[in-house]
Amino acid sequence: MAVRKNRLSEIVIDDSIVLSPSPEAEQDRQMAIHDLLEGNDFALSNGMEGPYALRLSSIDNRLVFALRSGAQEFLIGLSLSPFRRIVKDYFQICDSYNQAVHSSNPQQIEAIDMARRALHNEGSTLLQERMAGKAEMDFMTARRLFTLLCALMWRAT
Repeated sequence: MAVRKNRLSEIVIDDSIVLSPSPEAEQDRQMAIHDLLEGNDFALSNGMEGPYALRLSSIDNRLVFALRSGAQEFLIGLSLSPFRRIVKDYFQICDSYNQAVHSSNPQQIEAIDMARRALHNEGSTLLQERMAGKAEMDFMTARRLFTLLCALMWRAT
């Protein structure tokens, strides 16, 4: 069976991103990495073939994607600023959802969950837009990467 080239095959998170994550944040981060590695469609726009080993780090309020394939490496830097509002709103709606599960009726829970999914989709679309011209990914990969971004920004907003 041939190895799919357009994918992330490894993900490493540099210590520069999370100094001391809470147990919940660490669990979310590990789950996001697992889900991303289970299924993704990712290709660099510069023609460098994958599969890619991804190392995420943070420098000067920028998320740095260091992508390696064999001996080649390519860096992509994204400002975290455009994501802060969406991530903050996403955390707030997740908190509301968790509270609603314990005290609200099913219709209220469903409405909050729909708002949560809409924010997640908005963040995923923003990630695809910010990566345009650098890397291409399908929407599900963008969703999984946005989940990882949220896990990395856990309560930092």
